[in-house]
Amino acid sequence: MAASISLVIPAYNAEAHIASVIDRIPNPVWRRLRTLWIINDGSSDKTAAVIESLAKRHKSIHPLYFSGNRGYGATVGTGLRLCRDDGCDFAACLHADGQYPPEAIPGFVKAMASQRISLMQGSRIASGTALSGGMPCYKYIAGRLMTALENLCFGLRMTDYHSGFLVYDRACLQALPLHRMSRSFDFDLEAIASARSLGLPIGELPIPTRYADEVSYLNPIRYGFRVLWVLAKYKMGYYKESMG
Repeated sequence: MAASISLVIPAYNAEAHIASVIDRIPNPVWRRLRTLWIINDGSSDKTAAVIESLAKRHKSIHPLYFSGNRGYGATVGTGLRLCRDDGCDFAACLHADGQYPPEAIPGFVKAMASQRISLMQGSRIASGTALSGGMPCYKYIAGRLMTALENLCFGLRMTDYHSGFLVYDRACLQALPLHRMSRSFDFDLEAIASARSLGLPIGELPIPTRYADEVSYLNPIRYGFRVLWVLAKYKMGYYKESMG
């Protein structure tokens, strides 16, 4: 029997792109889909109306609405807890702006199952498309420097820790302390730090880079300090202690 998949899409002011993200989900995922959780994080545009329309078209879509903006990490964490509770074998986080490829999910799940990987990161660097896909030079350079520091800290050989395209297996969903993790954009890095502390296998696969007209709500300077704080906490054993 094929492994089941659940998806979580955090959506904040995403009326322009979210429908196209749903349309790009490939048939192999729909056939194995347990639940598609779309969480409207207090959007001030027409995102809620678009989600309602999508839910009428697809019975697998389960909308959730926050009355106010809780933040990226709070939204993804809520979605992953819902994925964990719905009993899926794998869960993937897609962004509502279309920056990450739903088309890649079947390949990620297949690789994770065959290689026994619990947490798989999508890498824009490994694909060689970072700059050609529109990534600003300052982000590329800062990302490469940060990745070198992160590899030193975690003892891994990853090429990209910050794409936001992550796929989790059931063991990872059950083990991560999702309710204790960051409410901000460093949530994804905390997932990696926690998985590493638990000894769960972590890997990466290449994904294409796509920067278009989407609006970013990430403050790069604030995010950089958050990343450094995650690394400091990891070295101090914080994530091991949080598992106890």
